[in-house]
Amino acid sequence: MKLSTTAAIITGGASGLGEATARHFATNGAQVTLLDRDVERGEAVAREIGGYFAETNVTDEASVQAAIDLAKAKMGKINATVNCAGIAIGIKTVGRDGPHPLDLFQRTIDVNLVGSFNVARLAALAMAENEPENDGARGVIINTASIAAYDGQKGQAAYAASKGGIVSMTLPMARDLASTGIRVMTIAPGIFMTPMLAGLSEEVQAQLSADVPNPVRLGDPSEYGRLAASIIEIGYLNGEVIRIDGALRMR
Repeated sequence: MKLSTTAAIITGGASGLGEATARHFATNGAQVTLLDRDVERGEAVAREIGGYFAETNVTDEASVQAAIDLAKAKMGKINATVNCAGIAIGIKTVGRDGPHPLDLFQRTIDVNLVGSFNVARLAALAMAENEPENDGARGVIINTASIAAYDGQKGQAAYAASKGGIVSMTLPMARDLASTGIRVMTIAPGIFMTPMLAGLSEEVQAQLSADVPNPVRLGDPSEYGRLAASIIEIGYLNGEVIRIDGALRMR
């Protein structure tokens, strides 16, 4: 696959890693449809990059299917999916206010893990209709985990569990879809300069950067986008998780 012939849907495409990925893809000739709940921002980004937008709740089957139908109608096909939509909370298993609220744990799993699977399974069905390339390729799915899946910190039980699930489903999903010519990969980012971190003080940002061995800085969302582009173009990458974290191991 080539980025210039890619027609991608990107969840969480209105901001952060998803937006950076959408911008990189569009700049390099790909067609892009953004899936996000933020209509105002999503439509604005889509206009800027010459792409399309679909208001989407990744946890809702009908919402995702409608977005996929729109994307396919606008772009003619879908051969790449990048799942960046997600939420993060910081609550201890038992804290001063009592046990971790169960509904917030379930919500995190639902958006991050179930939402990613929901989009992936429906996108895979659309990709299966593509004409195969010379090597049999019909598409690629890229999910987003986190290094928290491996070494989550205090207060990250829900978040780490959701991202650990994404790591665990990477290989079996790749095996499920192998005969269809669809690859499945996962990116596990470290600490990136997303809108949430950009709102922190320079002092806090410096403290976070100091823990990264090399380079000693926060990740640039464009680096995630470039990695996603490489995964699309390197056809032998399949069923694996790639950490992009400057060798950071959280403690």
